[in-house]
Amino acid sequence: MPSYPGDRSTDIAAALGALPASTPVSEVARRLLDLFTSGSIEPGTRLPPERQLAATLGVGRSAVREALAALEILGIVDVRPGSGTYLRGAASELLPQTLRWGLLIGERNTAELLDLRSGLEIYVARLAAGRADAAAIAALSSSLEHMRGSAANLQAFARADRDFHLALSTAAANLILVDLLHVVRTLLQVYDDRAVHDADQVAAAIAEHAEVLRAVESGDGDAAASAMAAHMATASARLSGEARA
Repeated sequence: MPSYPGDRSTDIAAALGALPASTPVSEVARRLLDLFTSGSIEPGTRLPPERQLAATLGVGRSAVREALAALEILGIVDVRPGSGTYLRGAASELLPQTLRWGLLIGERNTAELLDLRSGLEIYVARLAAGRADAAAIAALSSSLEHMRGSAANLQAFARADRDFHLALSTAAANLILVDLLHVVRTLLQVYDDRAVHDADQVAAAIAEHAEVLRAVESGDGDAAASAMAAHMATASARLSGEARA
C-alpha cells in the first residue's frame, strides 16, 4: 500500500467555511475545487469524511456525496471504500479538470468556445515562432506530412490535424496554454472530428497548416499569428456549420 500525507481533516474543514442554505451541488463542488487548486493540499491527502464536510459547509451529506462523486468522475479525487477520499493531483495537474468542470456545469456556447479557441491558437502560434527548437519543428513537420498522407482517410486526417496543433502548443512552452487548449478542443471535438468533409477542404486545411509551419520555421511571430488567424477563420466556419447541423 502506498503511503499518503497525514490526515488534515481539521485544517481542510477550517479552510472551507459555511455555504448559504439551499446551496446546489455544483456550488459545493466549486468550493471544494477552490480549495484543491489553491496549492495548500498535497496530492494523496485524505479529505475529511462526508459528515465533517457537510457540517463545515452547512449542507446535507447528500450534496457532499454527489459533489465528491462528480469530482471522482473527473479524476480529481479518489474514493476508496473503507479508507476514505483522497486528492489525486497537484494544483497544476487539476487545472484541466477544473476548467472542464466549470464549462460543463454552465450553459456551453459553441460560438464562444470557437472564439476562445481562435484567440488561444493565434497566441500559441506567435509564441511558437519565437520558441520552437529543432525538435518542435520536426514534430510539426511530421504532423503535416501525416496530414498529407492521410488525405483520403478523414478520421486519420483529423488525428494528424490535432497532433499538429498539440505540437504547436507544446512548442509555445506554456503549460497553462496547453491545458486551456486541451479543454477547449475536448469540448469541441465532437464537431472537430467531422469538420472536414471533402478533398477541397482537406487541401485547404493542409495549405493553411503549411503556412503556419513556414512562419514558425522562419521565427516570424506576426506571420505565424496571421497564418493561424486565417486558418482559424475557415476552421471555425466549418465547425459552426457542424454545430448547427
